[in-house]
Amino acid sequence: MINLATLLDTCRVHQVTVSAKEINRTYDFAVFAYSDLKRRTGEPLIHHPLAVAHTLASWRQPQAVIQAALLHETIEDSFVTVADIQKEFGQEIAVLVDAVTRVGSVKLRGSTDEVFIENLRKMFVAMSQDIRVVLIRLADRLDNLKTLSALPKPKAARIARESLEIYAPLAERLGMGAVKGELEDMAFAVAYPDKYRWVEEMSKRPLAQANHYAEKAIKTLQTQLADNNIKAHVHGRSKHFYSLYTKLHRPEIDKDITKIHDLLALRVITDSVKNCYAALGVIHQTWKPAPHLGISDYIAQPKPNGYQSIHTRVFGPHGGIIEVQVRTEDMHHQAEYGLAAHWSYSEAKTKGVSGGTLENGITVPKKLLWVRQLIDWQAEVGDSQEYLKSVALDALQHRIYVFSPKGDVFDLPAGATPIDYAYAVHTDLIKFIRGVKVNGKSVPLSHQLKSGDMVEIGKAKHQRLPSRDWLSFVKTSKARLKIHQALKGQN
Repeated sequence: MINLATLLDTCRVHQVTVSAKEINRTYDFAVFAYSDLKRRTGEPLIHHPLAVAHTLASWRQPQAVIQAALLHETIEDSFVTVADIQKEFGQEIAVLVDAVTRVGSVKLRGSTDEVFIENLRKMFVAMSQDIRVVLIRLADRLDNLKTLSALPKPKAARIARESLEIYAPLAERLGMGAVKGELEDMAFAVAYPDKYRWVEEMSKRPLAQANHYAEKAIKTLQTQLADNNIKAHVHGRSKHFYSLYTKLHRPEIDKDITKIHDLLALRVITDSVKNCYAALGVIHQTWKPAPHLGISDYIAQPKPNGYQSIHTRVFGPHGGIIEVQVRTEDMHHQAEYGLAAHWSYSEAKTKGVSGGTLENGITVPKKLLWVRQLIDWQAEVGDSQEYLKSVALDALQHRIYVFSPKGDVFDLPAGATPIDYAYAVHTDLIKFIRGVKVNGKSVPLSHQLKSGDMVEIGKAKHQRLPSRDWLSFVKTSKARLKIHQALKGQN
């Protein structure tokens, strides 16, 4: 059971600088506000904000966020007002609690499509103003999923589906892989029990075999790394069931689990970038690389959400293909907790690593500016259904990462085409498009790109208008909107 002492100890372990006196004072205020209120499970309501604050402390969030987490239910569930919180704890915490309350009142599922998308838009607006609001809500959702059994089944299923469709993809966009996996693990069985049982049954034997071979592979690789004086530790990671379910339904997999090579991946965690590449050499000396699957170097070319790691696929000790991921400790923590792992407003401002400033003056990294762009897009298209049905949903689709000939990385939704890529590079580029090469081979404009593709746009000397036919296959809202605008200007 999490209590105040546990929370303070977690702050200490994760090196979060807090005033124990202020945390105690905030906790006492929350206990008084919640008084005798209880959760549906029958436990005191204070247990929930304590759990949320504890999670945020483990994500290394600063004191203001932890205090806001302790207070985040007060406005909605007690007599406390925003003015009361401002008087007791200052404007920053009051504004944060108020924003968390407003986002919490947004019900993303169980409503009409129009209401759903409008509520989703409100969440993106809140994100654009203060990303800490969404971090608190993600921690809140994690704890609420643990108590779904206390809710009526229809409501529990709605919350679980909302978690799979909105919160887990949102965590992925923020680079919070561990949080995404945890949300999916708790929600999948409740949202889709039949599908969960199908995956569980289908994967039982392959996972057992993979775990058996992994034990031998881990010991072998750990020994080889030590023999080469590389400081590292190796462990295995099973694929999450929901991720496995979605991958099984990809056309190229067609429910054939033998085609999935990362059913259980090995992770090598080293102490330096230099040793990441040294470890890669040892891995390839130990097991032959699978040439048709290649190496993905996300250290040299990080994903837009900040993810860094080297992925290689090798013929393992049992003859089958296994994936091995190599990264440093810092990269691993970043991969697990993303933006939340190193959220430091003062450092971002003083070190000049920021990508932009939001409305409240908080500076954020470049990898978060997709949120700002969503809001800018809304200003351009107004309240049209084009925004409501595509812009917001684009952000939560499965993503792919493609490269320009110069090595720049572009983040696009799955199924994106060279037209989508051209608009992502620069709006004017599309006016001169003559042809496209993907990985050195000519492809049609409707070709669906895959992660790792290198895309080269052939340029014509003279401008031309986009074709109305492109609307039948483009994926991104930006491409669709710009095509509509150009065709409208033609009339």
